[in-house]
Amino acid sequence: MELQQLRYVVAVAETGGFTRAAERCHVVQSALSHQIAKLEKELGARLFDRTSRRVALTPAGEVFLPAARQSLEAAERAAAEVAAATGEIRGTLALGAISTIASVDLPRLLRDFHTRYPQVRISLTSSRSEMLVEEVRRGTLDLAFLGVTPAFRTKGVRSRTLVRDHHVVMVAPDHPLAREGTPEPLELARLAEETFVDFAAGSHARAQTEEIFAAAGLHREVAFEVSHWEFLVGLVRNGMGIALLPSAFVSQLSGVRVLPVRDGPQRQERLVWSATRLTPAGTAFLRELGVTAEEEEGERSGSQV
Repeated sequence: MELQQLRYVVAVAETGGFTRAAERCHVVQSALSHQIAKLEKELGARLFDRTSRRVALTPAGEVFLPAARQSLEAAERAAAEVAAATGEIRGTLALGAISTIASVDLPRLLRDFHTRYPQVRISLTSSRSEMLVEEVRRGTLDLAFLGVTPAFRTKGVRSRTLVRDHHVVMVAPDHPLAREGTPEPLELARLAEETFVDFAAGSHARAQTEEIFAAAGLHREVAFEVSHWEFLVGLVRNGMGIALLPSAFVSQLSGVRVLPVRDGPQRQERLVWSATRLTPAGTAFLRELGVTAEEEEGERSGSQV
């Protein structure tokens, strides 16, 4: 069994066809098909059901695919480790980040990293903090940038707090709260009278605000739930509601008014990475941020995720 054969199997499974898989692997289709047929003969089982319209994994293929991926990842990791030992950083760097990150200029950071380490293949995923932590824990991501409350604790990963921030109120320019022009921070009780735009229920981004209002014994109406900040800001700009967002992030926006809040949510942006299997590229990325891979995890008191 050869690594090239495993790559071909994964490519067919992911692209859904032999032609597209051959294009991805930069080989002619006949060569790819021959190698997969050779592997199937060696295994004594067909990995794909082939028809004129579709290619699908057989039950044997479903079992084989995860093992093939693991073997390829192990081989790539071994090659990256050897290269790192000789001073060359290569391999892959899988990053995750919340969409409202403000502690770092991530596009510029990735550009600089790519310039310094052109042999590293970089991927970036945007998701919720709680999902990103799980991806890092499972090893799907090397590192991730989170936005969480101070009480947020993690296990199985290492972390560094990049910035501590607080939430402010974002309203439309012609909103009554903006016209009041109050120099004093707004009370939560006053905000509870308004209609809110917020992220999806159950997300940590939403929980940061929910916890503050619940602790104050207040109820608020969330009429619009969104999954991305651009839609949230658009609704606020058009007067459909108000929103609480981190001050560092809101300061980058235009077309809205920003007002202070008394006893509003506190927020931290943190970087997390694997405690056990960081790649050479991941270690190099940490160095770009002035972080060492061996830093101790944060305190384990408080709630854990």
